Amino acid sequence: MATKKVIVAMSGGVDSSMTAKRMVDAGYEVYGVYLKLHDKEESHAVNIANVEKVAKYLGIKYEVVPLSQSFQKFVINPFIEHYKSGLTPNPCTFCNREIKFGALAKFADDKGYDYLATGHYVRCDGEFFYEAVDKSKDQSYFLFNVKKEILPRLLFPLGESIKSELKEEALLIPEFASLSTQKESSEICFVEDTYIETLKEFGVDTDISGKVVDEEGREVGVHRGFMHYTVGQRKGFDVPLSHVPLYVKEIDSAANKIVVCTKDGIFADSLEVGSLNMFTELKEFECEVKVRYRSEKTPASVKIEGDKAIVHLKNPQFAIAKGQAAVFYDKERALGGGYIL
Repeated sequence: MATKKVIVAMSGGVDSSMTAKRMVDAGYEVYGVYLKLHDKEESHAVNIANVEKVAKYLGIKYEVVPLSQSFQKFVINPFIEHYKSGLTPNPCTFCNREIKFGALAKFADDKGYDYLATGHYVRCDGEFFYEAVDKSKDQSYFLFNVKKEILPRLLFPLGESIKSELKEEALLIPEFASLSTQKESSEICFVEDTYIETLKEFGVDTDISGKVVDEEGREVGVHRGFMHYTVGQRKGFDVPLSHVPLYVKEIDSAANKIVVCTKDGIFADSLEVGSLNMFTELKEFECEVKVRYRSEKTPASVKIEGDKAIVHLKNPQFAIAKGQAAVFYDKERALGGGYIL
């Protein structure tokens, strides 16, 4: 019987390194790939040195694949345009669709490798994603936008793992020990400090002050540039006559203004979701939905009409931000999702 061949995305961190080890231990022919996505060369040098050390220990080959142009086109540019449009983007979902499970899948095809494995904390049965056993590390939310046809080729050996136990396991291997204690990478790999600083790096003027208005459109104060704000934010704008806390309810990029309201007004019990990517054929269903990564799932009813989903929440949710992902779940199974309109 022929040996199964798998491409492993290796970042130089403990998760992807342990993923490669588990694939080797399971008898796969493993080929490591380090994706060079941005121009932060110091960071690449450290990561590639880690990948090389791990690859040598495991006895596998690896390759550095430059994808910065694709990353700029499919991840960074949309990230910038979303902020310029007053939206709150979710760049990891762009990257997972187009880069990690898009361009890398094509690379696997070109190399003649059947499977693709990453260090994501998630489970997959070839038809659906499922939440990881370690709920504190679960990344199923970020994978909702992966193309359905690639799911049968995906392997996630950390889906059943507890992160703390994985790090303890890595500590026992001298070549892995330093990886288990290094600082965890941030959610957005190309944002080193703040997203505002990143926008400025790409030439975006984030500091054009404008009006703060109430829900009736009356001017009540000033802001320092709408890109500094997200829905639900309570600080950073000047409303001199207000004696109650006010929250950002809406960002109007075209008029360079933000709309504020009291806390009661920031809750919503319905939303529309577009750019759908569904793993189920159902058009109307009861489920739970996550409206941001760090939020709890909440019961909802969903009706898909054309290219949009109409979502009614059983419990109103705080500060639902346009541009963020809404992901639908049947218990631990991700049914798909889209972006909040």
